[in-house]
Amino acid sequence: MDGLEKEMSGRLDVIRVDIHTRDGRELANQMGFEYTPTFILFSADGAELWRQVGGLDVDRVRQSVGE
Repeated sequence: MDGLEKEMSGRLDVIRVDIHTRDGRELANQMGFEYTPTFILFSADGAELWRQVGGLDVDRVRQSVGE
């Protein structure tokens, strides 16, 4: 994820959530995820485009962001 974050700087904002904290658990509950890692991609207007549990499909992210 770190490499992808650097590669797509300016086109992709990465937010990491620590589900072992109170705030992190609250956000996980609000977003409806239980397992880590969970990756959720949102459009610029906040609509959820897709989510993936487990390993990240970097090519899918690149395609979704429009590399």
